[in-house]
Amino acid sequence: MSRIGKQPITIPAGVTVEIGSDLITIKGPKGTLNFNILEGVKVSQDAGILTVSIENQEIKQQKAFWGLTRAMIQNMVVGVSTGYTKALEIIGVGYKFDIKSPTKMELAIGFSHKVLVDAPVGVTITADATEKNRIHISSHDKQLLGYFAAYIRSLKKPEPYKGKGIRYVGEHVRRKAGKTAGK
Repeated sequence: MSRIGKQPITIPAGVTVEIGSDLITIKGPKGTLNFNILEGVKVSQDAGILTVSIENQEIKQQKAFWGLTRAMIQNMVVGVSTGYTKALEIIGVGYKFDIKSPTKMELAIGFSHKVLVDAPVGVTITADATEKNRIHISSHDKQLLGYFAAYIRSLKKPEPYKGKGIRYVGEHVRRKAGKTAGK
């Protein structure tokens, strides 16, 4: 039995679920998301509660898909109802975020040129109200949000000697001592 897969998913008010033969569509106030139901997995809806089950509990592939499908549907329900947000901060002399619009951003990260970043459809970028070196990225799609945040971080990863670069808020960067530690 999958501990995650057997848990029911409650559907909040304002969210509608359409279950097809191999596709589940979830609509809410933040947007619409689709997920292809994997082979051997069944999704059923009863009175505002979704349950995920599999055909044969002996097949290892179906047991793996059971928990995966339940987690993906749960993330979609939360995304279309409340949405997801990630915060990034930039550290370094002369490093800065410059937000041109909710979908465009310009980065000064130590290169000879500024780096232009366009957000994918469904992702918005906002500046922090109190900290000028911090941005918030929000979306209804958790997977797309994580991918885009990782892409921005990969443009200038935090280096281990001074800690300069782009990092998630709250991320701990292990620091190295440098050359003077050997003397």
